[in-house]
Amino acid sequence: MDLLDVGLVVIGLGLLVAGGEGLVRGASSIAQRLGMSPLVVGLTIVAIATSSPELAVTVGAVLAGQPELAVGNIVGSNIANILLILGIAALLLPLTARRRLVRIDVPVMIVLSGLLLVLSLDGGISRWDALVLVVVFTSHLVWSVKAGRGGNDNGGVEVPPALSAGKAAALIVVGVALLVLGSQWLVRGASAIASAFGLSDLVIGLTVVAIGTSLPELAASLIAVRKGERDLAIGNAVGSNIANIGFVLGLPALIASGGIPVPRAAIVLDIPLMIAVALALLPIVFTGFVIRRWEGGLFVLLYVSYLVYLVLWATEHDALDGFTTIVGLFVLPIVALTLILLVVYELGRRKGREEVRAAVVSGEGDE
Repeated sequence: MDLLDVGLVVIGLGLLVAGGEGLVRGASSIAQRLGMSPLVVGLTIVAIATSSPELAVTVGAVLAGQPELAVGNIVGSNIANILLILGIAALLLPLTARRRLVRIDVPVMIVLSGLLLVLSLDGGISRWDALVLVVVFTSHLVWSVKAGRGGNDNGGVEVPPALSAGKAAALIVVGVALLVLGSQWLVRGASAIASAFGLSDLVIGLTVVAIGTSLPELAASLIAVRKGERDLAIGNAVGSNIANIGFVLGLPALIASGGIPVPRAAIVLDIPLMIAVALALLPIVFTGFVIRRWEGGLFVLLYVSYLVYLVLWATEHDALDGFTTIVGLFVLPIVALTLILLVVYELGRRKGREEVRAAVVSGEGDE
């Protein structure tokens, strides 16, 4: 670890911010021209573009014979996209979720996450397994584009005039290039710093590399929130998770000889946790279709707890047992109870509104 590594981290962060600005602006203009809603753009164009660093890291790790880093990168990025990215974005401005996100896209993310666990139980992702993941991703992508045409509803947000097709395409290309370069530099510097502390490839992939390759999603989401396009922000995170499993992990496993082996630790802990995080998003966006600031704060707190656990586990720290006990006996049950109460409360509100609406309709009929 030296000053060069620190410099790579700082410069990489700057490139990520610049790339995210260009990508969001170019993608928004393309959306206006195609008549697509910001949500669909976030689920497709922006999601795939911001997943390009994960693809670069995953392919590089597979070719370098570091499958633990590749799997850790995908699983860790998906956990970070929900808990960290959406958490920080919601802290700045409550995020609004459209009904199609709850009914279609979040369930697709949950199904793909569960499918990854089932396919990994034999110790790896074979070419046939990868083909299944790629087909599910492609089907969702095609459906999203077709269903999103003619739905350019910006929720009352004033949208600037669309750029020319050439300028918008150039911004997307330059934005993606900056995101890839920035993430590579950041991951290179951060991995060197983490290695100096003796962390394994899996832990580095789940933490440093995952956060580094998720920073494009963070940059794109924060910029989208600042521009008032909250649909694009939440769609970006969910769409990136779908792309990470179906495309970023599926494609390298499809072309790699023998597929990609999955570490036992990831099967036992990290992939099930990724599924739990995906499931936790469903009741939150279901309760009023809004991720509120306090819910965003809860997400960030859970992510910090996850990082602390990984570091304690990797370093075999004496505080691991006590930390695990506190989280298992107190934190997680409280979070689960909160989610259950949120759903029950929202169901009660909806039932009350339906009864009032029915009473009003009945009263008008009596007249």
